[in-house]
Amino acid sequence: MEPRTRLGPYEVVGLIGSGGMGEVYRARDTRLGRDVAIKVLPGEFASDPERLRRFEREAKATASLSHANILDVHDVGTYEGVPYLVEELLEGESLKERLERGAVSVSEAVRIAMEVAKGLAAAHGKGIVHRDLKPGNVFLTSDGRVKVLDFGLAKLVGVVPLGEAETLTRAPTLTTDFGSVMGTVAYMAPEQARGMPVDLRTDVFAFGVVLYEMLAGERPFVGSTGTDVVAAILKEEPAPLPVSVSPELSAVVVRCLAKDPEERFQNGGEVERALAEIPSEGGVPLWPAIARSLRRHPWLTAANAVVALLFLALLLNMGGLRGRVLGRSPARAIRLAVLPFANLSGDPQQEYLSDGVTQEMIAQLGRLHPGSLSVIARTSVMRYKKTDTPIDRIGRELGVDYVLEGSAQREAGRIRISAELIQVRDQTQLWADVYERELSGILALQSDVAQKVAGALSLKLLPPEQARLTNVRGVNPEAYDAYLKGSQNWIKLTKPNLDTAEQYFNLALSRDPSYAAAYAGLAWVWGCRNQMGLVSPREAGPKAKAAALKAVELDDNLAEAHYALAAIMTWHDWDLPGAGTEWDRALELNPNNPDALAMHSHYLMIMGRPDESMVQIRKALRLDPFNVIIQSFYAIDLYCGRRYDDTIVEARKALSMQPDAPVALSALGLSLHEKRQYGEVIAAAARLYASWMPDVKEALERGYAETGYVGAWRKAADVEEAKHGGEPGVANDLAQDYMMLGDKARALDWLERACDARDPNVPYIRCFPLFDPLRSEPRFQAVVRRLNLPDDAKR
Repeated sequence: MEPRTRLGPYEVVGLIGSGGMGEVYRARDTRLGRDVAIKVLPGEFASDPERLRRFEREAKATASLSHANILDVHDVGTYEGVPYLVEELLEGESLKERLERGAVSVSEAVRIAMEVAKGLAAAHGKGIVHRDLKPGNVFLTSDGRVKVLDFGLAKLVGVVPLGEAETLTRAPTLTTDFGSVMGTVAYMAPEQARGMPVDLRTDVFAFGVVLYEMLAGERPFVGSTGTDVVAAILKEEPAPLPVSVSPELSAVVVRCLAKDPEERFQNGGEVERALAEIPSEGGVPLWPAIARSLRRHPWLTAANAVVALLFLALLLNMGGLRGRVLGRSPARAIRLAVLPFANLSGDPQQEYLSDGVTQEMIAQLGRLHPGSLSVIARTSVMRYKKTDTPIDRIGRELGVDYVLEGSAQREAGRIRISAELIQVRDQTQLWADVYERELSGILALQSDVAQKVAGALSLKLLPPEQARLTNVRGVNPEAYDAYLKGSQNWIKLTKPNLDTAEQYFNLALSRDPSYAAAYAGLAWVWGCRNQMGLVSPREAGPKAKAAALKAVELDDNLAEAHYALAAIMTWHDWDLPGAGTEWDRALELNPNNPDALAMHSHYLMIMGRPDESMVQIRKALRLDPFNVIIQSFYAIDLYCGRRYDDTIVEARKALSMQPDAPVALSALGLSLHEKRQYGEVIAAAARLYASWMPDVKEALERGYAETGYVGAWRKAADVEEAKHGGEPGVANDLAQDYMMLGDKARALDWLERACDARDPNVPYIRCFPLFDPLRSEPRFQAVVRRLNLPDDAKR
């Protein structure tokens, strides 16, 4: 196009550049008085109606990606039959241009990668695959931002010969993705190069190539022709990254570049989380500073005796000096998974015993040496029960260095346990043993196994840890048996299972009235009933607290008792300042309990400490990566932090594990509401109400079809209030309904009722963005004060 050409309200100023995606022009939006970029796609689009239709569909999908790290698309249209996009105008350079000038530092590479991962996470949350992520599609703006370009458009590119090793496709039309090869060869995933269907994990592979190139200064897969490059991608492993790259960062790159999509991170959200967990680099390394100083000031060589002493201290690593001087991070914690112990009794009714042994070994090892040993939690390891998944694959999926596996068998009053510690890297056995004792000594037996594992891993236990493992009391076999059955029931979180769990915990206490763990179990039964709205808070709360207090009285060193008491003080008593003491005590006793960490993250978010909250929830996710509840809690934390795109990604990840996960559906709907994606809000809310209140679901959907978004929530609130207004948990839900439709007065009415009923979800009003419009209201501030929190007017 010539300068001054008009495309509707856009006046073309001049050509910026051209490439495989078409030509890009600078233009002026005469309506809004701003400069924009207009991308005119190749002329062959005009002769293919199907391609034009798909272009429009892709353009609309891309325009929906409102994210700080994705190029904004303002408009779409055609000019003389040729389609074009109107995009935000960026000033700066592409990552490709930056790399051509020389290598970037590790810290800069991580910063850029983190921003790209955030953009990927937002797109993947909407199911949009980039298909052609590469340095040329990553833009570094002059004010320090990072933008990903051309989302969703790569599959529209035409044919380019394979030998050119650039953007290409082998498909003559766009009627199908299968059998076509799209993308830039050096950044293609193996499945993409083979012409197989692509998905979110294809982008993860390309991301890994880009990150590798930034860190190493060269691509991981090279060849003299495009065919050679594809062969390398399919068959070769990249060279190790430079020694300046930390093992944690290298591990992220390696996982991104896995040949098998199943072994990669599954989406951009997982990549972002992995990067966020990498320890940040320390200060400037001391040794290069000394060397520079000696070069500048030769007279300092007279002090070589001091240098010699420093060298000796480095050599001997006195006080860990070598790591600090060389700028190395402390050694990361060893990661261990306790695989489900096999039930060798042949009796399926004995599964609770082998599962109980698994859970107790996880708990014992998790408390063993928290600073040096990180133990994956029960939910994530139970997925491997009765499977033949290879050890190396388990290691990759859980990110662990070692696995402990074994078996349990009960005969009469005795139990026999075998255990084996295996190093994942080469699948060698480090230690194995068999134990047999009376059932009354099972806790001492498990402590013996824990000490042996510590020895095999060269962990030096401190005196308190040694004492805890040594001073283990015996158990009443009948009480222990009932306790295990109760524990296996309450964690299933259904009304029938909670009822069964209560019976077993009471049976355990009838056999041993001093059994603190059984009281803690009862506290959780009543706490879950309270949180799930199965029982009135005025009944459930006091019973839960009484059981937790009794457990603490009987055993002040029982982490589960303090954890239960902290939760009750947070969500029932609303003694939020006092709850902090119990949270601290619970996590002091067991810093590796992922459930406690996840719930503590919500406590911290409610208390207005979001940075600390995110540290806790991310640690919980590392310990229990396949736990749908913890994943859902993470989504809520992100929502409270106003990170709506990230919330949507993580909520959908939880829903991929459990399609009806209520907390994830809540987080999803709340974030979509903030983004004004109202049709998707209704769909998420309908899924949430489907099993809880199907009549409300029907009213919501009918109202949306008849009168739109506000009318939908009005109709849903009317039905919920009329038919369910007195049920536990409904008052707080109705307050949210009225906030959705913008009726602040009715929302405050129901918040006050929820507060009167001691609804356990009321404390979240302090951190939920949904309630931001109420923060200056005196009635809202009065509710906040009833929660023992400071005045919320300025939040």
